[in-house]
Amino acid sequence: MFKKLRVSLLLLALPAFIGATAYAPSYQCPGYKLGELVQNGNSFSADLTLAGKPCNIYGNDITNLNLQVKINQGNSIRVQITDKDQKQFQIPETIVEINSDSKLTGFADLSFSYVQHPSAGFGFQISRAGEVIFDTTGYPLVFEDQYLELISKLPHNANIYGMGETPDYFRRDTNNSTKTLWARDAGDPFRENVYGSHSIYMENRNGKFHGSYMHNSHGMDINLIDDTIQYRMLGGVIDISFFGGPTAYDVINAYTDFVGRPRRIPYWTLGFHNCRYGYKSIDEVDQVIANYSKANIPLEVMWIDIDYMDRTRDFTVDPVNFSLNKVQNTLNRLHTNSQKMVMMVDPAIQRNSSYGPYARGVQDDVFVKNQDGSVYVGQVWPGYTAFPDWFAPNVDKWWSNELNMFFDQIELDGMWIDMNEAASFCTGSCGSGISEDVVPILPWTDPNAPPHRTPNVNNTFLVPKYTINNPQVEISDKGIETISVHANGLIDYHVHNLYGHMMAQHTSKFLKTRRPNVKPFLLGRSTFAGSGAYVDHWNGDNASEWDDLHISIASMLDFGIFGIPFVGSDICGFNGNTTEQLCGRWTQVGAFYPFSRVHNVKGAIPQELYRWDSVAETARRALNVRYSLLPYYYTKHHTASTVARRALNVRYSLLPYYYTKHHIASTIGTPVARPLVFEFSNDANTFAIDAQFMIGEGILISPVISENATTVDAYIPKGIWYDWYNYSPVVGMGQNVTLDAPINHVNVHIRGGSIIPTQTPGKTVEDSRKNNFTLIVASDENGNAQGELYLDDGITYDSPSSMIKFTFDGKTLVSSGSYGYNQNTCIEKVVILYGTDNCKQTTLNNVSLSLNCGWQIQI
Repeated sequence: MFKKLRVSLLLLALPAFIGATAYAPSYQCPGYKLGELVQNGNSFSADLTLAGKPCNIYGNDITNLNLQVKINQGNSIRVQITDKDQKQFQIPETIVEINSDSKLTGFADLSFSYVQHPSAGFGFQISRAGEVIFDTTGYPLVFEDQYLELISKLPHNANIYGMGETPDYFRRDTNNSTKTLWARDAGDPFRENVYGSHSIYMENRNGKFHGSYMHNSHGMDINLIDDTIQYRMLGGVIDISFFGGPTAYDVINAYTDFVGRPRRIPYWTLGFHNCRYGYKSIDEVDQVIANYSKANIPLEVMWIDIDYMDRTRDFTVDPVNFSLNKVQNTLNRLHTNSQKMVMMVDPAIQRNSSYGPYARGVQDDVFVKNQDGSVYVGQVWPGYTAFPDWFAPNVDKWWSNELNMFFDQIELDGMWIDMNEAASFCTGSCGSGISEDVVPILPWTDPNAPPHRTPNVNNTFLVPKYTINNPQVEISDKGIETISVHANGLIDYHVHNLYGHMMAQHTSKFLKTRRPNVKPFLLGRSTFAGSGAYVDHWNGDNASEWDDLHISIASMLDFGIFGIPFVGSDICGFNGNTTEQLCGRWTQVGAFYPFSRVHNVKGAIPQELYRWDSVAETARRALNVRYSLLPYYYTKHHTASTVARRALNVRYSLLPYYYTKHHIASTIGTPVARPLVFEFSNDANTFAIDAQFMIGEGILISPVISENATTVDAYIPKGIWYDWYNYSPVVGMGQNVTLDAPINHVNVHIRGGSIIPTQTPGKTVEDSRKNNFTLIVASDENGNAQGELYLDDGITYDSPSSMIKFTFDGKTLVSSGSYGYNQNTCIEKVVILYGTDNCKQTTLNNVSLSLNCGWQIQI
């Protein structure tokens, strides 16, 4: 009956308990007994009944459950275990729009099997072509009202990636580590939970990838210990999906098909961005813009942090230091020069009846409530604040109205939503009952600040019996209290991790409504599964430390898995004082982040890229590549060039390549920034590499991330690679190579077999788009290469577009594809690189050309 669905009963001789030390005390729980299976098309269901006496370890065992299994084309499987009475919270599909009927096909050949263990009860296995990739058998399922536990075996020393948001090395430590999902305002502490909540993980097993995603918004720990992966959740249901791969990109394609594809970005966002927290006036901002121009460093977007606000209140401008007229003039000048402006908006609204957004919000009943029905009042930058309740019926109308009135005054090019975990500086409704005239000082500056309140252990929604690994006294610390109430009657305990995601949804809707055919730009801090459909991300308040530079690479790669490919960290670091050397080296990395922005904290030394001559030169060369494609240009200017001009130089020439990769990401999810293991999944040497990364499949970045280093030990995978600057071939042997890396140089290599579209850069992205193209045809060891170029107007959704595929067989370069977008540019140069000895003749436009092996020809 179930052969078609590849479902079977496992008759296994299992020990009484497997790895009990890994999950005590739940090994004492009875598990569940499976009832009769009922098939319905490509899915089936069954009842699950508690198989013995309740163990009630962290809550109350739920006796009757329902199992639903759905198999999609053998490519993905969704397993849902829910309480039969439907009292446990499940994420509404209006919040995360799940694609439950995927039409993707693949070669994963996934199947589902189950077992009824004599003492552990029901367990299941997910297999791919006969190999078990997820196995809960022998571990009792625990399903309580405030605690769920699901455990699967892992191979010893498994290659696990994903789960977070957690600053960590890219390959996760499987010996004993915990990834906690609880959105928190924290300055990127190593291996702790921070802003976002993403439960997807991927495993590379024998060169093939598979993935798993737990669809649950509650606080949770995902433990990697004793060759198991353990989900421990504070409520909800078990809703876990499996994606069979076999490539990393197949997994991400299936995952983003399931939770939402990354959004399409406007072209201009690929330029270089500048911000800092602490600009004292719009006059200072104007000086910064002018200084970038004077230093000949490309500046695409000028950002302004909360400094522009009147008393740090949303939708206002400081009438003295950021007068509306002056801000409008600055914006107009930026637009005249094809530059952009972005400002920040926080969710916290000052609690003051004379403040229009708050008064209108009270009238529309849009704020989170206390349990007695009064407005919940926390503390953020403007003092005591209320928080929009994204579940409130009128919240969309109210939020859009406030933004529209603000945009009517300052027509920003994009928006930045911060503090949306949502962050609060006090625990509980600390402003309730206090006069509106009181504006408290920031708690960390208050010498008379009261001690932390005594946790109420009698309320398990404030202090759950199971303590997730959230490093605060209470889970309500640094956020909205977990017993606060939303409009649909839910307490925040269940939906805390969804707050930033829902804010992004509502803000994205506003931007699309205000400019219906324009691709919006929205950057956000707190994200969830599917957030990539609405918002891009930066990795928050990192520090100006060398370790943070390294971790920024891994964090960028994490978000490629999470389905948010337009991502980056604050270049030179946010917290603390950078140094000239650190800022220069960070610029060499940050120039290649998909989202490239410098940003630092109030009170720290300025770190705009023109502040040091060496950093400025790196920025120009990295962002501003004028003629960098010509080998003689590199030779002539190498001695004069230092850090920033050089790195931004390379970036700007690669803008067509970046934009093409982002377009592909929006269609199939494939990340723009990629770890080497994704491209070389059978090469065990790449499994833990996160000090190098690739852009697309064709560009390898090997930066310096250690202080005072003038060389870098770079891993060069097997194949032919070409130095970006002089095109000299490097034969990769699958081993580390020591590369020279003076302070002004970041090593960039082109992968043999790639065709890279580039453009001579101008001062801005718009200027660059007017210039002609150069194709770099980097042949592999067989003389072949391929690549693609996507073109549209870079602004609108309905723009005509072209997707051009280039192929080279060692003799003839051919272009094919769709040609819908017309522009007044052409391919004026083709650079063909040969690194092997099989090159004799090649043909371009029916002209036969003789080539010297190991060199290049420019046409």
